[in-house]
Formats: sequence, structure tokens, C-alpha cells
Amino acid sequence: MKKYLIIFAVLCFNFSFSQKQVKRAAVAFLNVENLWDTIASADYIDGTLPFSNPKFHRSVPIDSLKFLETTEDYKGEWSNELLVGKKVIRHQILSTDFTANSPKRWGTKYYNQKLANEAKVISELGRQYTNDNPAICGLIEVENRQVIEDLIKQPVLAKSNYGIVHYNSYDARGIDIAIIYQKNRFVVQNSYTKEIKVYNDDAKRQYTRDVLVAIGLLDGEKIAVFMNHWPSRSGGEAASQPRRNAAAAVLKAEMDKLSKEFPGIKLISMGDYNDDPVSPSLKKHLGAVENPEDLSDKTPYYNLMYKLYKAGVASLAYRDAPNLFDQIIVSQNLYSKEKLTPTYSIFKAEIYAPSYLVNKEGQWKGYPLRSWDGDRFTGGYSDHFPAVSVLQKEYIKK
Repeated sequence: MKKYLIIFAVLCFNFSFSQKQVKRAAVAFLNVENLWDTIASADYIDGTLPFSNPKFHRSVPIDSLKFLETTEDYKGEWSNELLVGKKVIRHQILSTDFTANSPKRWGTKYYNQKLANEAKVISELGRQYTNDNPAICGLIEVENRQVIEDLIKQPVLAKSNYGIVHYNSYDARGIDIAIIYQKNRFVVQNSYTKEIKVYNDDAKRQYTRDVLVAIGLLDGEKIAVFMNHWPSRSGGEAASQPRRNAAAAVLKAEMDKLSKEFPGIKLISMGDYNDDPVSPSLKKHLGAVENPEDLSDKTPYYNLMYKLYKAGVASLAYRDAPNLFDQIIVSQNLYSKEKLTPTYSIFKAEIYAPSYLVNKEGQWKGYPLRSWDGDRFTGGYSDHFPAVSVLQKEYIKK
């Protein structure tokens, strides 16, 4: 008996010791499927402020517009540079859809339930490997900064003291992307957006989400996070492909630029690319490779979801076909053959799909349990499964 107790004690000590030697951080994202507040709003652009100021382009209640100064009824192309010095209002096509008097009957009760649902999912991303909320989490389909502030106040997230990186986009529907981050782990040094200009067959500008960039120190290491929500497949995959190719070109140019500007910086690009890993936008125009062995100076980006895609893993079903649009792509210096390194490298990547996120019955059995069925709020979570990456490095006690 004494022999077994000694063995057990040794095992416990080794386990405790090994745990102390590993530091991990989850970097993940979730499509929160139309996280809108209950207030009809419009965008107010104050071009007298710098682009980096959240008040340069902000969401305001429609009822408050009469109190805001405007310089003109702007009819031109929507772009930050063209609005410098102007004070204008921009309306979106969904401005009144998510209100109590709309067909959706979107009120406080449903809004609070939606916030709790999304917070629950976010709190679980990577937790089994880190025993913590994500260090960094991207958000797709948020209406404005206010809904993000309401989200991070949810009890399961509030303890992580999240900061926000968010800029209003000129997307026609008024949906944005954002990044939340634990302030005690990721120190943001700079953030900005890169505009994606795409056009329809009539050469008319189509407004989509920008690429959101956040540069900073994650547990002391220089990284850049790129958050994406590329143009949809509306009009068909082939017809819309050039728009996603254009987005890939913008992303690649910025990733290449930061690699040169900050030698050794580690890059993480993630989001809903509205394409699979084998699509031309990601494989050809971004050049994201399938295997680590293919990484080189000419092809420095590794798609963590490529092997999952080949294994049949999907993050959504588009027009009844399974797709893996939700992906995480990293720079080659985040890959290591060694399991444990002095600096962060990739430990794990997955699509997170616990049973409660999966529809269990009906026509959409096996699909993500989405929040919306037409105008009816289902009480579900999202029409996409979230994507998770876990970084790992040797823990060195200071």
C-alpha cells in the first residue's frame, strides 16, 4: 500500500511540475450571428476627428440625429479619406429590423438572452486546454461598439477584464467585426482597418467589412491579429470569387508589410472568409499552405484548418453543402516541430462544436443551432461553429 502511495505522490508531483512549465493562450473567434441592440440607429461620421478615434465613425440612435451637426447631405462614395473634414449621417438597410416594433419583435428579453448565449460560448473557447477565457477573441456580425460592451459585461466574461478593438464599417447592412482581449495579457500598441474595395458587375461599389488589425504584446511577445469577414457568395460562388480574391490581396499585402516592418512578429489571421481552404482566394491569392513542410519565405502562411477540411470537418452548411469558411491562418514562425518552445507556437487548432451548439432535429439536424429562423428568434447561438487556436510555450517563473 505504501508503495502505491509513493507512486501516486510522484505522479501528482510530476503532473503539477509539468503543468507549471506550460503557458497557454487561446486565440479564437465566433460569428455571433446578428448581435444587435434594440435601438434603431444610424452612423454619424465626424470627419474632424482622427480615424483612430472611435467617435470618428460611430453608431447613434436615430432619435438623436436632430441634435448632431452635419455639414451636408452626403451622396458620394463612403470612405474615411473622402469624409475628412465633413460631418455626415449614413443610414443602413437594417437600421430598424432589430427593434421591438419590427417583425422580429426584438426587445430587451431576447437581447439579454442572446448576450448570455454568446458569452457562454466565448467563455468555453479553448478552456479545456487553458482553464481560462480566450486571451484574444474575434467577433463577427456585431452591430456596434455598445453591443460589445454589453457582451463583455456578462458574468462569465467580466472577470477577464476585456478590452475592445472595434471600428464601424461601411457595410451596407451595418454589421461590423471586432476583437476583445484580456488587458492583462495582450497589450495593444496599435490598431487600424484596411479597406477592401469591391464592385459588382455594373462597376458599382459594394460595401463590405474592412480587415481589422491589432498589433501588440501577447504575454510579452509581439503579435498582430487580423480579423476578417470577407464578401459573401451572394450571386454564386464563381461570380463572387473576384471579391474574395480582392480581400485576400489586401490581407496578404498587410501581413507581408508587417513582417518586414517588425522582423520576428507573429501573425494570426482569422475569420469567416466565405471560402474553403482550397478556394483560390486562400490557396492562390493569400498563398496559405496545407502542410508545414510547404512553408518557406515565398509561402510563409500556414492554414491551420486545411487538414480539418480534408478530414470532413465543417463550420457551417451553405445552401445544404458543408463548408469550412471559419479558419485561422498563422505565420511560419508560429509553427514548430517541437512540442514545447521558449516562445509561443501552435499547440492546437479546432472547430468547437459541443452538442448544445448542434441542431438535433428537423431539416437542419446536425447544422449549427442558429439564433434566427427568418424573423423568429430561436434561442440558439450561431449559424457558424467557432474556430479556436491554442498557443503554447515554456513557462519560465520570474
